[in-house]
Amino acid sequence: MTLVQLEYIIALDTFRNFVTAAEKCFVTQPTLSMQIQKLEETLGVKLFDRSRHPVVPTEIGQQIIAQARVILNERNQLKELVKTFNNELSGELKIGVIPTVAPYLLPQIIPNFTKNYPNVQLMIWEYTTEQIIHNLKVGTLDCGILATPLEENSLHEIPMFYESFVVYLSATSSLIPKKNIHYQDINFDELWLLNEGHCMRNQVLNICNRKKAGSNQKLFEYNTGSVETLKRMVDLNSGITILPELSLKDLTEEQASRVRSFAVPVPVREISIVTHRSFLKRGVITALEKEIIETVPREMLQKDKKEILETY
Repeated sequence: MTLVQLEYIIALDTFRNFVTAAEKCFVTQPTLSMQIQKLEETLGVKLFDRSRHPVVPTEIGQQIIAQARVILNERNQLKELVKTFNNELSGELKIGVIPTVAPYLLPQIIPNFTKNYPNVQLMIWEYTTEQIIHNLKVGTLDCGILATPLEENSLHEIPMFYESFVVYLSATSSLIPKKNIHYQDINFDELWLLNEGHCMRNQVLNICNRKKAGSNQKLFEYNTGSVETLKRMVDLNSGITILPELSLKDLTEEQASRVRSFAVPVPVREISIVTHRSFLKRGVITALEKEIIETVPREMLQKDKKEILETY
């Protein structure tokens, strides 16, 4: 049994395809297949059901692969100890960020981070919460930036700041005269929402305290994963939407005049860096956390008089 063989079975478990797993391991498909077969012969068990498409681990294979991840993680921890001792921040940092945070936070973070840590290569993907959780568990991401709490025992959450939600009104909305909005004021049938699968959609539904549309049927339903599209739909049509605070930065004066705060307690989402519990690259992730905290407005670091919304 070798560490390389363990890397191969983890890759096959992650990608569920021999060709893709081989490409990710920078070997040929026959080489990867042969080494996995040798490991199976050494252990005396079948690790994968090759009759299934995509290929899946057997029951004992799942247990062995889980232990292989632990072993390789411990191997990598040794490398991290040396880097920490030498105060060395270098290598890749693979980050997943939810789409309702990425365009408003990352443009502020990346220039300073790359300037301060030139030996770190940031690799960033916009994923939904579900995708980030999956990729953290299988090890294809080092960390995620997303709304918490997640209630995932295998993951570690590092809360950073608390982003308020605000109400964005059309010019014709009956709520325009109000200074502050109570959730009871919101007519669900006038509300523009993100697609299913976005955690912010669930948080907005929690604010409204409703899980399904009202009795009045809309003339059409528009599905989007973009906060910017929600703004445009309100601007060009009617109704209202609920936006995260960081998305307000580039509003025009006229658009800003149609933003209303919620009454206390203000609904907020907790934004955290999330890692696997046995995560590596602690020094680089701590540096990323520091850059984010130094960038967001000071008032977002406090959660007094705020109500943290559940992500699911």
